[in-house]
Amino acid sequence: MDAVRSEIGPYADTQTPLAEREQAYKDLVGFVPPRIAARLAVTGALDPELLGLQEELRHRALYPACFDTKTSQLMVFGMLLSRLLDAAMLHARAARRAGATWEEMQAVVSLAYLYGGIPCANRGAEIIAQLAESERNDRTER
Repeated sequence: MDAVRSEIGPYADTQTPLAEREQAYKDLVGFVPPRIAARLAVTGALDPELLGLQEELRHRALYPACFDTKTSQLMVFGMLLSRLLDAAMLHARAARRAGATWEEMQAVVSLAYLYGGIPCANRGAEIIAQLAESERNDRTER
């Protein structure tokens, strides 16, 4: 993000500090994914009002009053998985952080499989396996 600051300009949203915007992602997935960090930096420098609108809409859609965070994240995981998008991993991680069980994760993979076939089943199993490895590594590092 140093290049963004030097070539484009600093984060300019005077309403919401960058650290606060980043914290929402850290709370959800444990870190700020690189693409999101780039959007926060670039749009935050060039069009902070639009960034505020993007983040407001994102929050409203991801945290509806009728669903808990786990349910929302499981649904988003399934939607992204059915399209084989790499962001499925981030939302799978968010679902686990929100309390989703391995059984629930597999149920979402099974639903994606119905409409997306073996590629969804393979990618879903790969994501679950990677999460299991990551969680095991996190426990052993403590």
